[in-house]
Amino acid sequence: MNTSRRLFALIDCNCFYCSCERICRPWLKRRPVVVLSNNDGCVIARSAEAKAIGIGMGAAYYQVREQMRHQGVVACSSNYALYADISNRVMRIMAEMLPGIEVYSIDEAWGDMTGIADPGALGRSIRERLAQEIGMPVGVGISNTKTLAKLANWAAKKWKGTGGVLDLSDPVRQERLLRLAPVSEVWGVGHRSASRLTALGISTAWDLAQFDIATLRKTFGVTMERTARELQGISCIGFNEGPPPKEAICSSKMFGVRQTELPPIREALAAYVTRAAEKLRSQASLCSTIQVGLQTQLAALDGPRYANAITLALPAPTDDTREILALAQRGLGQIYRPGYPFSKCSILLMDLSQRGELTPDLFAPEPRRGAERLMAVVDQINQREGRGTVRVGRVPAAPAWAMRREMLSPRYTTHWSEVIGVRG
Repeated sequence: MNTSRRLFALIDCNCFYCSCERICRPWLKRRPVVVLSNNDGCVIARSAEAKAIGIGMGAAYYQVREQMRHQGVVACSSNYALYADISNRVMRIMAEMLPGIEVYSIDEAWGDMTGIADPGALGRSIRERLAQEIGMPVGVGISNTKTLAKLANWAAKKWKGTGGVLDLSDPVRQERLLRLAPVSEVWGVGHRSASRLTALGISTAWDLAQFDIATLRKTFGVTMERTARELQGISCIGFNEGPPPKEAICSSKMFGVRQTELPPIREALAAYVTRAAEKLRSQASLCSTIQVGLQTQLAALDGPRYANAITLALPAPTDDTREILALAQRGLGQIYRPGYPFSKCSILLMDLSQRGELTPDLFAPEPRRGAERLMAVVDQINQREGRGTVRVGRVPAAPAWAMRREMLSPRYTTHWSEVIGVRG
């Protein structure tokens, strides 16, 4: 069914992590900036200036450190508290200005522009307000399918003449862009798929839109067929104002320093379980099964190596941090081996169900009284006062196993002691 009257907008932040680092440090505006992964391992985000001088995505920091020093590149440790807060502020403004939004990731969201008299003008207003009130640059792509809106967003960022906003709802403009855009820039076409499409003579988005639908379905499956139809202006991907609940939730980080003793690993696992349970409750899900993992640095050429995981079933589906943690600690004790230099542990919550979906097991143990209310209060306090304000007693305030973040910027918007001071 053709639902071309529906109008989608994709609002996508430019170089989001790097832009967050620049918001409270304006002297970084023109300088090349990169953000590093956990433990300052590798490059996970680059400003346009860093891309221009050849800093590769995923490059190991120790390999490019000297190059960056000579070229004046500013390296920043990942500041997830800052990024999450800026993201929430961006999404809040979008929600105020649009009839509905669907958060797609930390730095982009779909907006419903159906019935808007001048979509381009609204896109420019959103862009200007985000720049003025938050300091976040964004691109806005608008069209009658999600795939076309995503392509319009790519063009809005690529060509400065668009002013960062491109309304692609007009069929003539659609065809013009489709003939220019490489097929690899189409949403849903990965690197491997692009190579296979090129072998069939499909090199642009226009070629994909005009190709035989039956052949696409037979060769690539229904997803590629849907993509081609979307490029033709036939909306096949609906609009939801909230993301679907995750089917599994994982929390895992590398230790800042390798750990050989069990107590600090137990502390780390408690922190990871706490975070995973928070995510579980945020989507109103319950967990029935967990998997606990523990490993050394498997890529190391020397030294002992070990990796193991254990899967355990909970007595009844729950979102209670205490119940999940008690079982996880029991599992950790079973897979821990003394003497190994462990670099990472993980918790995976599986067999998730929405609260109210399952019929309670008559033979399952009764849940703790007031558990649901207690967890809700803890989450509310931590959302208001900052993550970790109320936490499990096993998790220390300054753990020895915490990630190495030697170039961490202040938490300007989420921590009172790090708020910017202004002198009169």
